[in-house]
This record gives sequence, C-alpha cells and structure tokens, in this order.
Amino acid sequence: MGFYTGKKILVTGGTGTIGQHLVRRLLEDDPAVIRIFSRDEFKQFEMQQAFQDHRKKLRFLIGDVRDLARLIRAMEDVDYVFHLAAMKQVPACEYNPFEAVQTNVIGTQNVIQAALETGVRKVLFTSSDKAVSPINTYGATKLMGEKLISAANYQKGSKPTAFASVRFGNVMGSRGSVIPLFKKQIVEQQKITVTDLNMTRYMMTPNQAISLMLEANRLASGGEVFVLKMPIVRLADLAEIVIEETKKRHGITGPVAIEEIGLRPGEKMVEQLMTEDEAKTMLETDWMYVLVPVFGQSRIQTGFCDVADLGDLRFKANELIDKETLRKWMLKEGLV
Repeated sequence: MGFYTGKKILVTGGTGTIGQHLVRRLLEDDPAVIRIFSRDEFKQFEMQQAFQDHRKKLRFLIGDVRDLARLIRAMEDVDYVFHLAAMKQVPACEYNPFEAVQTNVIGTQNVIQAALETGVRKVLFTSSDKAVSPINTYGATKLMGEKLISAANYQKGSKPTAFASVRFGNVMGSRGSVIPLFKKQIVEQQKITVTDLNMTRYMMTPNQAISLMLEANRLASGGEVFVLKMPIVRLADLAEIVIEETKKRHGITGPVAIEEIGLRPGEKMVEQLMTEDEAKTMLETDWMYVLVPVFGQSRIQTGFCDVADLGDLRFKANELIDKETLRKWMLKEGLV
C-alpha cells in the first residue's frame, strides 16, 4: 500500500507540465480519486485524452483559485491538496502585477480557507527559488504565498490541516521553459535566442521534482518550507546540449547560431536557494533543506528519507553540474 492508496486528492493547476507528471505518479499508489482543478477547458480535454486508461480515477473540475466558493466545493472529502495553480511567467507578472497578486496571493489564501473549511489533511504549496530576495512580481507573490501557508498553521486553531511549501527551481522541459523553445528555434530557424550565456539557474528534471515534492508532503508536519537540493546549470551548457542533440535527432548539418538578447524585465543573473538568515536556522535531510516555521517548531525527523532512485541527487549547496551529467538526465527523460 502506498502513501496515497485509497485517498482523495485535489491538484490545482493540474493540467500543467508538473501537474500531469504528479498525477501520473500519484496514480501508481491507486488513490480513490484525483480531482484536476484548472480554468482551461481545452487543456483538460487534452489531459483527458492522454489519461484515457485512468479515466475512472480522475475528475476534471473547471474553476479558478480566485473563486473561494468553487474551491470549497472542489475540496469536499479531499485528503490531500497539491496547490500548483499560479501565474508563472516572470514578464507576464511584471506587466500584469495585480493579476499575479490575485492568482498567486489571494488564490493561495482561498486554498487555505477552503482547506480549513473542508478538513483537508495536508496542503502542499509549490513555491520558487525566485521567492528568495525577490526583485520581480512573480518572486514577491511566491514569497507571500509561502508566508501565508506557514502562518496558516499558527492561525488555524484546532483545525487538523497541515500546511507546508516546497521551493522549486526551474523544471526542465516544462511548458514555457527554454528547452522546448530552443528545440523549436533550432528546427525552424537554425538559431536560438538566449538572455545571457553566463546566466545560471537551479534546475531539475520533472521526475526528480515530483519525487522530492511527494517526499516533502509525506514529511511535513506543518509550517515548513522544503527547499529542494538542486544543481546549478550554466545556460551555456544547456544551450549547447540542446543544439547538439536536436541537430542529431533532426539530421541538421549546418551551424546553429546563438544570439544573446539580454535579461527580460525582472530577471536575475543568479538565483539563490535561501537567504543567509534562513540558512542559519534550517534543518537538512539527504535531499532537501527544511526551513522551520517562524511560529513554533517543525516536528519532522531530519536525516530520514526513503525516496527511491535518487542517488544522483546528492548535491552540496551551490554545486555546478557538469555538462555530461546534465546531458544524461535530459536524454533519460526524453527532454532532447
């Protein structure tokens, strides 16, 4: 029996790349039902077609996290909530800041309120390394989301729900990320556009992200922010691998140009996993750092982790991954 066997689960933003990987992994535990909550009916239609073999386990609910009443209805009898719904594109959030606030901040508070009213066991909020010392609207809304989630444990009174967050970096191959864009540009234009080849990012594959997210949810006792240990990837290495593997796959023999276009509004050259102050009080497991709640103490047992098949994820803080290891990961998961 798996951790989610026979359980009822809600995934907000479940039609996205991470949502679909998460649903596929959760189905392995034979849950009672997984409710996919999102506002795009066409993406739901596409996902229904892709998951035809599991249609008896899945329920597709049209709704927006800005709508509290709809969330309460969606969470009835639910055991676990994975809150993935968000505005995620940095430039879009910069140009439409209050829209980002309504979805990423007010929407998260709505998830909290709905979970308390319906007696959900646990809520896991997916945050971002851009929440660390944010310089853009997206990062600021994710930081606010983390604060709301952690504070909910202090304010909930006798309610049973436990709230926790997990801080991601960039998930390779997700919708809107650079790998699909690079591949399209190489095939159609024989060139790619990059912001800055000296830029670095924390990155992981979708399967690594899901494995660690599920482990964080299992360990969470309430109020923690789980910061996944991720390697640093040089954008130059990533670009070279995508060019080399895409040329090989499509039989392209000519050169592929690389054009640097500069940082987009709100972008950093270098991201951080946590602030210096957070690092002073954090706990640590083999696979993640744990930022303890400001109010009260975390009850998790550090050093205990039984995630399978993650032996290549032992990273030290700020460790740069080598190009060939990155290539191996990308080929293994079919990203190039």
